Amino acid sequence: MLKLLLLLPLFGAGLLLVLPARNVDLLRRAASLVAALIVVCAGLLVVTFDSANAEIQFFETRPWNPRLGSNLALGVDGISLPMVLLATVLCFIAIVSSHTVRAGAKLYFSLLFVLEASLLIVFTARDWSLFYVCWELTLIPLFFLIDRLGGANRHRAALNFVLYTLGGSVFMLIALLLLYDVAPGHSFAMNDMAAGGAQLPPKTQTLIFLGLLIGFGVKMPIVPLHGWLPLAHVEAPSPISILLSGILLKMGAYGLIRAVATLPAAALDLQDELAALALISLLYGAVLAWRQTDLKAMIAYSSISHMGVVLLGIAALTPAGLNGAMTQMVAHGLVAGLLFLLIGLLYERTHSRDLAMYGSLNRTAPRFAAFIVFTLLAAVGLPGSAGFIGEIHVLIGAYGRWGGWLTLFSIGMLISAAYALRAIRILSTGPERAVGAAGGVPVFADLNGREAAAAWLLTAGIVVLGLYPAPLLQLMAASVGRLAQQFGI
Repeated sequence: MLKLLLLLPLFGAGLLLVLPARNVDLLRRAASLVAALIVVCAGLLVVTFDSANAEIQFFETRPWNPRLGSNLALGVDGISLPMVLLATVLCFIAIVSSHTVRAGAKLYFSLLFVLEASLLIVFTARDWSLFYVCWELTLIPLFFLIDRLGGANRHRAALNFVLYTLGGSVFMLIALLLLYDVAPGHSFAMNDMAAGGAQLPPKTQTLIFLGLLIGFGVKMPIVPLHGWLPLAHVEAPSPISILLSGILLKMGAYGLIRAVATLPAAALDLQDELAALALISLLYGAVLAWRQTDLKAMIAYSSISHMGVVLLGIAALTPAGLNGAMTQMVAHGLVAGLLFLLIGLLYERTHSRDLAMYGSLNRTAPRFAAFIVFTLLAAVGLPGSAGFIGEIHVLIGAYGRWGGWLTLFSIGMLISAAYALRAIRILSTGPERAVGAAGGVPVFADLNGREAAAAWLLTAGIVVLGLYPAPLLQLMAASVGRLAQQFGI
C-alpha cells in the first residue's frame, strides 16, 4: 500500500507526458483523477493503520548504497501519517483549482506530481539520506512552478526561496554527517543515528541540534529565518501557495520533531530558547499580518504566527504540547489551503489583492463571502474549528513550564483576531464595488460548483476535526506518547 501511494504520483507524471499537450482539458481531468486516487490510497493507509502501535508500520527497506550505509527505507507512524494524508488532500485541491492554467499545462501538472512524490517520501522516509535527497528534490519543481507562472517578481521570489532553503540545508547536512559518524555501523537509518546521537555529550548534541534547527527552521519558517516566505507566497500562483503554506511549512515542523526524537538531551537543554523563538515568531507574524493590505501577504505573515504556535507545542515536550503541535499543523494546513484557494479565485476574477478594493461581498458573491468569513474566523482558533483544538492543547502543554510568559501567546491571538475581524469588516460591509466605480473593481461571479466543492472539502475537514478531534488524536496518541516518554516530563 505504501509503495503504491508513492508510485501513483510518478505514474501520474508519466501519464501526462504521453497525453497530447494541446488538449488541456484532458490533461486536467487525468491529473485530477490520479490525484483523487492518491487521496483514496492515503485514506486506505489510515484505515489499515494500527493506532495503538507506536512502532513504524508498513516498513520496507531496500539497499541503496551499502558502502555508505544508506537504504530506501520507508514506513509511517502516528506522527507521519497525518502529514501524508494532508499532503495528498492539498495536492488534490491544488490540481483541481488550477483550471486557469493553459500554457504549459503538461509541464505544470507533471511538476506538481513530482512535488507530491517528493513530499510523500519526506514524510515516510526512515533513512536520513533518503529524507535529505527528497527534501532537496522538492526545490526543483517549486522553483520552476514559481519562476514560470508567478507574478511580476516571480524570478526574485523563486531565487530567494531556493537560496534560503539551500543555505539552511548546508547546516542540516553537516549535522547529519556528524550523526552518521557516530551511528552504529555508519548507517543513515533514523534509528541507528538516534542511537549514536544518544551517546554523545550534551554539548555536542546541542551543537548538532542547532544545525538541524537552522535547516528545518528556514522551512517552517522561524523568525529570523523567514525572509523568503512573504515574497514567495505573494508571487507564487495561488495553487502553489496552497502547497507552500499548507504542506511545505509542515516539512520543517515534521523534521524538527524527528530531530527532537533523535537528540532528546539537546531538546531539553534548548527548551526555553525554542519557546522564546516560538513566542517571537507568533507575535512578529501577527503584527506584520495586521499591517498588511495585500490579502496574500496577510495570510503569509499569519502563517509565520501559526507556525510559532507549532514550535511552542514542540518546545513543551509534553504529550499535550506535542499533540497540539501536530493538530495545529493539520489545522493550519486546511485553513491556509482554503484561504489561498479563495484569495486565488478572487484574484483571478478581479486581478487585485488589495483589501481596500472590496466591499459588501455578501451581496455580490454570498457563497464566497460565507466561506471567507468562516475561514478567517477558523484561522484565529474559533471554537468548533480544528485550530482551536490545536491551540488549546499547546496552551495546556506549555503552561506548566512557562506560566505567565504565555500572556504573549494570548496577545498574539488577540492581534490575529484583530486583523481577521478587520478583513471580515472590510470584505462584508461598505459600498458595493461596481464596474467604473472610482477606485473600484468589477463585481465578480460567485463560486461555481467545482470551486464550491473544493472549498466544502476543506471546510468539512476544519469543522469535523474541530467538533470531533478524537480520531486524529487517537491516531497520533501512541507515537506522541512514546516520544514524550524520552523527556520524562
